[in-house]
Amino acid sequence: MSDDLIHNPNGGMPRLVEIMRRLRDPDSGCPWDLEQDFATIAPYTIEEAYEVADAIEREAWDELKGELGDLLFQSVFHAHMASERGLFTFDEVADTMSDKMVARHPHVFGDESREKSADQQTVDWEKIKAAERAAKAQTGVLDGVALGLPALLRALKLQNRAARVGFDWPSTDEVMDKVAEEMDELRKAENAEHAFEEFGDLLFVMANLARHMKIDPEAALRAANAKFTRRFAYIEAALAEQGKTPTDSNLTEMDALWDAAKAAERAKG
Repeated sequence: MSDDLIHNPNGGMPRLVEIMRRLRDPDSGCPWDLEQDFATIAPYTIEEAYEVADAIEREAWDELKGELGDLLFQSVFHAHMASERGLFTFDEVADTMSDKMVARHPHVFGDESREKSADQQTVDWEKIKAAERAAKAQTGVLDGVALGLPALLRALKLQNRAARVGFDWPSTDEVMDKVAEEMDELRKAENAEHAFEEFGDLLFVMANLARHMKIDPEAALRAANAKFTRRFAYIEAALAEQGKTPTDSNLTEMDALWDAAKAAERAKG
């Protein structure tokens, strides 16, 4: 029966769960899959989430289905390892999320009115999450902000939490002043350890500036990365026309080509 399910192209979720079970079978499973645990799989989970975001950023809709499948498989992998330890099953994972969504959307699944804005829903969502944290004895304002989040995202979440209890600069001007202050402290760093600390402080304040300006810093940095990649490709192409590579060039020449790439982008509008 399991072989029939595994080779059924329309087997859906039960098929994927069965494939995972077979991969982890102690007698006939895959040696690599059997060696894995939560800690070794976690980096792949993060990577797959970023690949989903990348496909969306590029509007690569043909790829998105596969990337979402890869991410789903990560959940199945973790849930199966948990079931092996008697912790919980994949169905319990799904039920937990369903319960959470129902509880957090009383305006959809309960008696609460739907006549409210998206901003009000965000406020209500945070109130519900705060109540959930209190039920878990997470009484500190910053409790529950996951340590495993990317550092920039965690900085935003920590700052948002602190801002909700009034620990925040009143306007962007004060944040800009703090950026200048942290830049000055970085310039005056006395050694590598001090520079490391001051650089972290500067990044933290830059995340706060993004929050005040309502800019997604991850999206902004991804856009900057894409721009850098695009313009450097222009430099490589221009050098290739001369029969050269970047290693055959110098900073002055490549900087001039960089300016040419900027001008070409502006000309395109």
